[in-house]
Amino acid sequence: MNRYVALEGIEGAGKTSVSAALALRLEEAGHEVIRVREPGGTAVGEGLRQLLLDGPPVTPWAEALMFAAARSQLVTEVIRPALDRGAWVLSDRSVYSSLAYQGAGRRLGMDSVRRINRPGLAGTWPEVVVLLTVSPQQGLARQARPDRIGSQGLQFQRAVAEGFARLAGEEPERFVVIDGGRPMEQVVAAAWDALEARA
Repeated sequence: MNRYVALEGIEGAGKTSVSAALALRLEEAGHEVIRVREPGGTAVGEGLRQLLLDGPPVTPWAEALMFAAARSQLVTEVIRPALDRGAWVLSDRSVYSSLAYQGAGRRLGMDSVRRINRPGLAGTWPEVVVLLTVSPQQGLARQARPDRIGSQGLQFQRAVAEGFARLAGEEPERFVVIDGGRPMEQVVAAAWDALEARA
């Protein structure tokens, strides 16, 4: 059963809205659902989130390592225990964001970013990645209040989008690619159909 589902995409793709809608459907079907966000979801993670998204500039490698630390804490403290008891986990971003944002966007290299995340995850990776695609222009226009990373500009978002596209191409068995520019009800329906097909 594919119960660890990550919602991915560039800024403004609609991840949070789709996650909320999927959680409601799963709960209506009688499942326990845990929604998490990255970075965040634990006391350590929320502290790092504030530094990463609203704090002073950090170097690309410091950024990547801080995301990895927050993620390891979340997996250990929340995600793995939830999966062990049979709950669904819907994650607003995951390790794949680091591969796309720091690996591709910051040009650290996806393989290098993957290596620094592996020890802290100990094999707990999303089983299904719902990648919501929107144009970088549309995604940036949707942002209500850009954070530090969301303020990096169009060229950065394009690099991140290219990173996500590459990941989806490399792992088609894990990724479900959905046009996030469509009406929300259509996006949610497509994501739900994908979960049912892979359950």
